[in-house]
Amino acid sequence: MSWLLRVALPDVPGSLGRLATAIGWAGGDIGAIEIIEHGTDGRAVDDVFLTLEDGVMPDSVVSACHQLEDVDVLWISRYPAGGQLFLDLEVVETMTEEPSRAAEVLLEALPPAFRVDWAAQVRPSADGGRELVRRTTAAPEEVPAEVTGWPAAVEGGVRLELAGPWDDMVLAGAALGEDLVVIARRGGPAILDSEIARLRHLCALATTISRGV
Repeated sequence: MSWLLRVALPDVPGSLGRLATAIGWAGGDIGAIEIIEHGTDGRAVDDVFLTLEDGVMPDSVVSACHQLEDVDVLWISRYPAGGQLFLDLEVVETMTEEPSRAAEVLLEALPPAFRVDWAAQVRPSADGGRELVRRTTAAPEEVPAEVTGWPAAVEGGVRLELAGPWDDMVLAGAALGEDLVVIARRGGPAILDSEIARLRHLCALATTISRGV
């Protein structure tokens, strides 16, 4: 079984080594580690991709991590078997290969790149509401009317405050031309400022690449 573990830990030499050792003793085998954010408080947030030995429960890994000083497990969830890191550079390279489809390519790449459940491109409709331009497989087929907090215009990136049918989702968005690109995680973890900045940057690049066609 493959898992994705998000941890906050001291941003000092040796922290990752101690974390890897603790996970190994608990029965976890690390496939990859990605640094998500360097905080201003002397801590970093990392995503750890791992598999567990037969019979090992994820709680054992979480407990082992919590035994380390100043280490917090922010989230752990199953991750698709064989799932790989999809780095921002790969997203840009893929968009460059198909500039006429840059926005579509970006949307398809966002779930694996950000480890989110789905992504959608939303556009203001003539009646003042919102309509879906395109979406990934797991995204809702329409924007529920009860959702609040959708900005009339987006400059850069934004967290979305939600109510109604999507109140179990953690969402953020960034401008793609006049549209809004939304990424969503069900139940967390929170979308960090660094992730919003990455999303904003990728959307800006998608706009620039598509205009060069």
